[in-house]
Amino acid sequence: MTGPMHGVRVVELGVWVAGPAAGGILADWGADVVKVEPPAGDPARSFQQMLGGDMPNNPPFELDNRSKRSIVIDLTDDAGRDLMLELLEGADVFVTNLRIGALRRLGLDYEALAPRFPQLVYGHVTGYGSDGPDADRAAYDIAAFWARSGIAAMLTPPDADPPFQRGGMGDHSTGLAAAGAISAALFARERGGSGQLVSTSLLRQGMYTIGFDININLLWGLTLAVGKRESMGNPSVNNYLAGDGRRFWIVGLEGERHWPPLARAVGRPEWLTDERFSTAAGRYQNGVELISLLDEIFATRTLDEWSAVFDTEPDLFWAPVNTIDDLLVDEQVHASGALIDVPDGASSTTMVASPADFGTTTWQARSLAPALGEHTDELLSELGHSREAIDALRAGGTVG
Repeated sequence: MTGPMHGVRVVELGVWVAGPAAGGILADWGADVVKVEPPAGDPARSFQQMLGGDMPNNPPFELDNRSKRSIVIDLTDDAGRDLMLELLEGADVFVTNLRIGALRRLGLDYEALAPRFPQLVYGHVTGYGSDGPDADRAAYDIAAFWARSGIAAMLTPPDADPPFQRGGMGDHSTGLAAAGAISAALFARERGGSGQLVSTSLLRQGMYTIGFDININLLWGLTLAVGKRESMGNPSVNNYLAGDGRRFWIVGLEGERHWPPLARAVGRPEWLTDERFSTAAGRYQNGVELISLLDEIFATRTLDEWSAVFDTEPDLFWAPVNTIDDLLVDEQVHASGALIDVPDGASSTTMVASPADFGTTTWQARSLAPALGEHTDELLSELGHSREAIDALRAGGTVG
């Protein structure tokens, strides 16, 4: 195994996406992640049927569960809970996104485990936080991260319906926050501390995502309007359509620096002295007219042609609005390490990489997501259970 988390044992009791995403990132980084599943399995295994019917694999589940080992334990069974405690005995980290009420019923809440495992880092991902009236409220990321945190409202233009979130957006960013917090807690422990509870929530992550807007409201009492491309106050920060139907975004945030190269690129250097457009205030006041003029100009060439023009102006910042098809043939995407090849037994399967790399403790994915209970016998053997004992546990329904 490789990666900065090599040698770290993680026990994950996670369902759907946010908790398993945290465990998945730690697995990418080299941790030995033991995924504890109920007899019916993590419900995220149902994505395969929900999204693809008879498709041969489960892409969302693979993303968050590669390189893990799966053990099936019935935690409603006393013997199953004892096995869970055996797993935790040798663990550095316990990560879960079960609700606090469920964890208490299983005897797996932090208050129950901390006295027995003082060195254990307990990572808890919640919907709305660990305290307050909604601490135990059910939440998917669409509810807590997208809707309740304010993101959906802040992306909704006047008199329009809120946009729909793409799958797992909040879960994955929250999982990354959890992985970072767990790593920090392990660092503190290694410097002479003990284990501790670390937590994050979909709601907190959502609010941090739009923290720019929320802090403006807190400090200034103002809420920025939702931008409409036809009337952006700064036309140099806007998206436009090239003549071949491909869209791109101009990112001229610094007016005095970024406006002149844009005016030159579109062949209108005279705009730099035109009283309508020569100042930021003029471009704001005449934004609708300027955007309309730019629309007409950009429609005269393909995006590839505009790309060549833009490259002549080092201070003209821009990016294509990529579709997934565009993304997967983007040379820079491949150069950035955003895709990885995961060993699949025959050769490899290309997937999205988790979003961090390390200069010396480099990581690599080790295997596809495990089949349900694929490593039950292996893990029980590591705990010291004999073949006969394992067979008895399986016969009694404690493991699968």
